[in-house]
Amino acid sequence: MKIISYNVNGIRAAISKGLLEWLQQANPDVICFQEIKAQADQVPTLDIELAGYPYHYWFPATKKGYSGVAILSKTKPNNIVFGTGIEHMDFEGRNIRVDFDDVSVMSLYLPSGTNAERLDHKFMYMDDFQKYIDNLKKEVPNLVICGDYNICHEAIDIHDPVRNKNVSGFLPAERTWLDNFLKSGFIDSFRFLNKEPDNYTWWTMRFPSARLNNKGWRIDYCLVSEPLKNRIKRALILPEAKHSDHCPILVEIE
Repeated sequence: MKIISYNVNGIRAAISKGLLEWLQQANPDVICFQEIKAQADQVPTLDIELAGYPYHYWFPATKKGYSGVAILSKTKPNNIVFGTGIEHMDFEGRNIRVDFDDVSVMSLYLPSGTNAERLDHKFMYMDDFQKYIDNLKKEVPNLVICGDYNICHEAIDIHDPVRNKNVSGFLPAERTWLDNFLKSGFIDSFRFLNKEPDNYTWWTMRFPSARLNNKGWRIDYCLVSEPLKNRIKRALILPEAKHSDHCPILVEIE
């Protein structure tokens, strides 16, 4: 199963930049989108179906033009779960899951900590998400959680770890949370197979030269639960796709 995750920073804008043509070439079995910024009826679903994805599931935020996640699949899943059942997580449209015979795939958009209030919300979300996943793994052990975590795990995952040490996304407490989340039974599929520096998935738009000069952050992950460890075959970052300020990431599970 080839799985791609992509924070599109607005699905309609990304489609206008050639997202669906790229998707046909990339040809994943499943693609997880984050930050769709659209309701389902605002998305050209017929075009998506013509691109080869007859099964598409949308979980937008209550607030229009904000947040939201989706999953597209070539084959019909056995089960679809919209949200987590935790209100402060679900009204922002941050989590959707599809279950297949022997693997479940989740699209996650973890909040950013753009100010003190949102940072507090982010930590609350992270704590509740950890508890949710701890319980979920008991019934869904073969789990792939793809998405924008809005956290760089290690210094290797950010272009300037010294000057960004007090910036949300690289705060010690955020990094510790992600470290503990991995230790709770997940594998960072990219780092499992790739140890090289200068691999990023997001570049700030405040400085147009950031992407050109590869001054980025690796904040998007395909985390694979431990029971699937020996089935991880490939894990890649796809920086040539430029429909967003993020780029897609890929994991292939045997």
